[in-house]
Amino acid sequence: MTKAKTSALALAALASGAFAAATFVAPAQAETVKCYGIAKAGENDCANVAGTHSCAGQSTVDYSFDEWKTAEQGDCLAMGGSLEGGDGINEKMIES
Repeated sequence: MTKAKTSALALAALASGAFAAATFVAPAQAETVKCYGIAKAGENDCANVAGTHSCAGQSTVDYSFDEWKTAEQGDCLAMGGSLEGGDGINEKMIES
């Protein structure tokens, strides 16, 4: 293979790679939120609203509005979760 042909092939490969990279569109990321009232005991993502613990996995009650897990906003609301922490138990999760 001649030097000119090798250079032409290398340039073509580089150009096609650049074109592919330029046309790639990443899928849209869904917005994630803290969803209160959907975590089972021991499955929360971090500290609770009351401040009685500061780590993931330390919740002791299923579906407490004091505990949260990360979820997509639409999924959180569809499950009956809340975007704000509070008191009580999420009865909608117990029923399902």
